[in-house]
Amino acid sequence: MNPKTAKRLGLRGPLALFLFFALNAPFQTAPARAAAPEGQMTWAVAISLAPTWFDPAETAGILTPFMILYAIHDAIVKPMPGNLMAPSLAESWSVSSDGLLYEFLLRKGVRFHNGEVVTAEDVKFSLERYRGAASKTLKERIAAVEAQDPRRVRIRLKQPWPDFMAFYSSATGAGWVVPKRYVELVGDEGFKRTPVGAGPYKFVSFTPGVELVMEAFDQYWRKPPSVKRLIFKVVPDGSTRLAALKRGEVDIAYGFRGELADEIRRTPGLTLEATLVPVTVWVSFADQWDPKSPWYDRRVRVAANHAIHRQAISQAEYLGFSKTTWSIIPSSFDLYWQPPSYPYDPAKASTSVRPRSLPSAKPWSTTYRLSASGRGSARSSGRPSSRDTPTRGSRTSSRASAAPLATPPPGSRPSSPRVAPTSMGATPTSTGSSGSRRSNSTGGSATRSFSGSSSSCTRKRSSRRFRKSPP
Repeated sequence: MNPKTAKRLGLRGPLALFLFFALNAPFQTAPARAAAPEGQMTWAVAISLAPTWFDPAETAGILTPFMILYAIHDAIVKPMPGNLMAPSLAESWSVSSDGLLYEFLLRKGVRFHNGEVVTAEDVKFSLERYRGAASKTLKERIAAVEAQDPRRVRIRLKQPWPDFMAFYSSATGAGWVVPKRYVELVGDEGFKRTPVGAGPYKFVSFTPGVELVMEAFDQYWRKPPSVKRLIFKVVPDGSTRLAALKRGEVDIAYGFRGELADEIRRTPGLTLEATLVPVTVWVSFADQWDPKSPWYDRRVRVAANHAIHRQAISQAEYLGFSKTTWSIIPSSFDLYWQPPSYPYDPAKASTSVRPRSLPSAKPWSTTYRLSASGRGSARSSGRPSSRDTPTRGSRTSSRASAAPLATPPPGSRPSSPRVAPTSMGATPTSTGSSGSRRSNSTGGSATRSFSGSSSSCTRKRSSRRFRKSPP
């Protein structure tokens, strides 16, 4: 691929999403005569690749491993462009009227990279072997897995479970099929060293911390891939990825935002592509549960919400591509509820709460600092600072696809926005780039995550359990 036409595609999530769309489309089986794969494509990936991602049985509860699964492996059913449950290794399936029996009919003649035919025994083995994220949730609801014949698999549930297909197809790696005989021959560790799957690309080599090399599998049942050799080159640093892209060392790079994304957009020959993914970013201050904290007062949290200029944040950090959702739940999710919004209103923020009404007599301020790397930290102090800008609070969350977090004057870009945190209802949130969570001197912590976009964003979810909302 000509490096001058290279594109940037989203963030960690977007990479996986965009990549598997590219590798697996179109849906129909290829025509009898398809062009032979040719050329090489090199991706600069923003993370260090882990061998555990080569084995579907150890799929973690994050999106990142699926960038490998979609290349090397294939699933019974999986999300594809335009279809969240597209038939893949299974050409069809049915569900009994009582919701207890799922029967899958496998495609005829589909082969693994080592030439073995994909059978019902492989499907049964892969499900029973699965030990990754949500394995307990999945397996404790399954009564039996039966290989009726080489092409027919039945999964019996203990009780009706409407979410079964969601867990089997995408929330876990249990539906991604590996060759039983090969795994039993080489063992789990041997499989990670030399994985064999049924996907569009077969494993060639892996150099930890450097690169993963794969080649097109010309017997892939959908269609032979167009690109013969696919390389995932590990380049964690954003500036280094951009430099490699400019020098033509890689064809595609992802994980850009802010100044780097803007530089790509201004560079002739390079194209910046915005990818919206369902990842939310928010800020949460745990000390809202402390009656002695100013954040315990809901009026303070609401005031902080009105002090946040989310669109300015989106523009400064994500070139305006991010999307405010006002919730930690992505709006693309089924049954999404739209919470009330808190429009940017400095006057309302400054007059709605007076210092004397706060529960603490001590002057206070909390700042939220966002570094160029997208990592955030919260810090509280005993004195208010005129340079601090309150952040969002209760239920203010935003789902970004590329959005900044500051309020820059026209023509300028804030380098390190500060935000006075706020937390409100059960889960406060706000727009911005992903952030890390750190405890501060007052016992508060901040968690910022974003929904994906044209420049890269990382996501981090708070593991803290929320209790009853303070007043």
